[in-house]
Amino acid sequence: MNAQGSQAETMHPRDWSWPFWLTVPLYPYGKRRTVCTEVVKDTIWTFDQLHGILYTIVPIRMTLVKLESGGILVYAPVAPTTECIRLINDLVAKHGDVKYIILPTSSGLEHKVFVGPFARRFPKAQVFVAPHQWSFPFNLPLSWLGFPQSRTQEIPADKSQVTFADEFDYAVLDINLGRGSFGEVAVFHKRSHTLLLTDTILSVPEEPPAIVQIDPYPLLFHARDNGQEAIVDTPANRRKGWQRISLFAIYFRPGALEVASMGEMFRDAFKAAEKSKKAYFGFFPFRWRENWQQSFAALRGDGRPFVAPILQTLILPQGPKQVLDWADKVASWDFHQIISCHFDSPINTTPYQFRQAFAFLEKNPSFSQSLPQEDLQFITGLEADLLKRGIATPAKERV
Repeated sequence: MNAQGSQAETMHPRDWSWPFWLTVPLYPYGKRRTVCTEVVKDTIWTFDQLHGILYTIVPIRMTLVKLESGGILVYAPVAPTTECIRLINDLVAKHGDVKYIILPTSSGLEHKVFVGPFARRFPKAQVFVAPHQWSFPFNLPLSWLGFPQSRTQEIPADKSQVTFADEFDYAVLDINLGRGSFGEVAVFHKRSHTLLLTDTILSVPEEPPAIVQIDPYPLLFHARDNGQEAIVDTPANRRKGWQRISLFAIYFRPGALEVASMGEMFRDAFKAAEKSKKAYFGFFPFRWRENWQQSFAALRGDGRPFVAPILQTLILPQGPKQVLDWADKVASWDFHQIISCHFDSPINTTPYQFRQAFAFLEKNPSFSQSLPQEDLQFITGLEADLLKRGIATPAKERV
């Protein structure tokens, strides 16, 4: 159920403004819309915004959970625009103040960048962060990154030290990558049987999410087969564009994608139906093979949860036992749905299906849901190059 309310009619573009976009210069840059959705009645709400590179855009998501004792817990803040804060304050007026803010990752800059500004809008909230926070290119104290020093702390290993432990369980995954760490704090809301995750699990919807459809231009841009095609807004084109964007975002360069030659690009640009700056002056380098929809169907897998290929290849194999121990712990909880910070939400699933998603780290898995090798070629090539340059380290032995 959409919870945007009647305010949408009175919104002004300045309400979408995000003036600090240069900190992490991702599309849509300085203008960020917010879609609030009630997931569990009077209990859980998601707040979706967009982020991406150029027109390859996907949702980035914050989750709010009502506390039984009154007040709200926030998981993975998004940009605190005027629109976003207004929507939150509607909930605060009904359910109580924001009491806790959780940054559930140590490595996700696209999540970390919002926490300081967000926390300043809710000065009574305690801020809990995943262990071993780091920044690049300089490892700066969190207070230098805008986190409120007096009320920010690392989420404790001993759950009895947090006052929300009666309503929530949590498990911390923390992998040392040498130059930093990869962290993920899984949070389980017991009463609603809901698992909150950041980046480890995805599910790709067949239809474009609501936040992507507010301005469908990126969908329509990618729905074309060449630069000469006109940009036409139809439900079919929105769906086609979303599915291609999903392949881009997850594989970077899927096997069904070819890059046009410079000659082709210039010829198309010269004949393009639209040559505006918004349309990149008619340049469109992408060529999709006829089987691209098969690649999307294999990726989607009827909506099953999976681990993103970049994590499967470069990150999680650095600590296979840690990951599987963490996954076993999370799978011991009785959750019925997952709210992840990207792509689809909620994901109706089971602890068993969640655990199956990490079978790629086992020597002899009883279940395999591997993605097509032709779509993984770019990422496996990237891994080989990083290993050759000494930037990445070889994967550890499977468990």
